[in-house]
Amino acid sequence: MLERLTKCPLCKSGHFLNSEQIKDFAVSQESFIICNCIKCGLKFTNPRPKVEAIAPYYDFPEYFSHEDKAKNLTQFVYQKVRKYAVSKKVKHLNSLKPSKGKYLDYGCGTAELLSKAKETGWKVKGIEPNEKARNQAKSKVNGKVYESIDELPQGSSFDIITLYHVLEHIHSLRKTIKKLLNILKSDGYIVIAVPNPESYDAIKYRDRWAGWDVPRHLYHFNRKSIESFSELFDLQLVNEMPMSFDSYYVSLLSEGYTNPNQSIVQRYWKAIMSGKKSNSEARKTAGNYSSNLFVFKKK
Repeated sequence: MLERLTKCPLCKSGHFLNSEQIKDFAVSQESFIICNCIKCGLKFTNPRPKVEAIAPYYDFPEYFSHEDKAKNLTQFVYQKVRKYAVSKKVKHLNSLKPSKGKYLDYGCGTAELLSKAKETGWKVKGIEPNEKARNQAKSKVNGKVYESIDELPQGSSFDIITLYHVLEHIHSLRKTIKKLLNILKSDGYIVIAVPNPESYDAIKYRDRWAGWDVPRHLYHFNRKSIESFSELFDLQLVNEMPMSFDSYYVSLLSEGYTNPNQSIVQRYWKAIMSGKKSNSEARKTAGNYSSNLFVFKKK
């Protein structure tokens, strides 16, 4: 069950054009159109599955953020990298607010990050729509994980809100961000990580770039659309950071889509070379990494 958008989900402009046609290599093998908004620069999947019809597209073993146990080599590597990334994220949280405080992770998965943040003194809560992941998360942080923002205790407010590779999945984009900003303290931070469709690996793999991840990724943010995002929600961009590991993981998946018959050794070697090249090119081109992390404050 698909819905066709007549306005850009970010700026509400009706001026957009078809840009790419991308296949869902992971699950359905269906193809989806990506449109490009002329006004704000956002790329968005259109038409897209309705919110009540999207769940089957997440039902595949390689959707690792909802899993705690490794079932294959790629998942094992993903989880090892995730463990390291979690420690880096906690250090980043602590650098933003050394005195700690209240922290909300929107799209917290199985709560590895929340659990580690809690160990360092943060008062944590999470939002996780996926029931399986949410149940695992609750066991780690004393049940303080909710299905939606609307279930948060009345009067909730937070010093930091994070959305790590989550913004691109949210159907009600504007409404959700407005709700999050309403519960962000005046001196708080909202931290957002998204894939970059203008990165070296995106350009290299083209329609087989795993970062498209249609139809699970509803939006595709480049630098122009991030600037539009900050203006629309009256935010100040205070920092931008690369997510260097993403280029290797995305290249690994993209290699599988490009040549599924190659050996696992070839696949990993090519992914390592591609990831390294992507990061190298990003350092030359104003930060066009495979994924970027943006730190915003209210103006």
